[in-house]
Amino acid sequence: MTSAEIGLTFIIGAARSGKSAYAVELATKLGAPTLFVATAEAIDPEMRARIRRHRASRPRGWGTLEAPLEFAGRIASEADPGSTVIIDCLTVWLGNLLEQHVRDANAPKESESEGARRQALEELELVCRLPGARQLRLIVISNEVGAGLVPPYPLGRIYRDLLGEINQVVARCADTVLLLVAGLPLELKTPTQEQDSIKS
Repeated sequence: MTSAEIGLTFIIGAARSGKSAYAVELATKLGAPTLFVATAEAIDPEMRARIRRHRASRPRGWGTLEAPLEFAGRIASEADPGSTVIIDCLTVWLGNLLEQHVRDANAPKESESEGARRQALEELELVCRLPGARQLRLIVISNEVGAGLVPPYPLGRIYRDLLGEINQVVARCADTVLLLVAGLPLELKTPTQEQDSIKS
């Protein structure tokens, strides 16, 4: 893997916009050994079927790491230098964190949501270091959920706001950011743009 192939690509978009398929296509083109980090858990029949479909769409020979809560440390220990790693996705991962921290979804406490926020930001700080520290191409997937209606319940608003915050964190440390719309990638940030911004 060349130095140009090391870095963080952030893929964001709405549900069913083609994010996962595009990430798989991108990783396949890189041609390096690939580790797929899955944050979803098979908690019901529909989710189990969804996971099976996702697994079937991935090339044979890829490794899979199931990590619903913490993945940065496991990637650091399990991903070989020069490999590609896909994290799919931050959207589900954040839901897992909130579920772990919030005892009553109908009456979430500020201390609980702040605990989830701190854990999320600490984990993402480690994630942002992985490409340089482990010589990886890291592809991170997340949803854009802030373009719709304001959720009518407190936990929904907490989730929306926190996902928006962590998406901004990842976008800032990424060298490439892509917005997927109807399966089509729109470049929001590229390494060339980042270099031009630094020069100016």
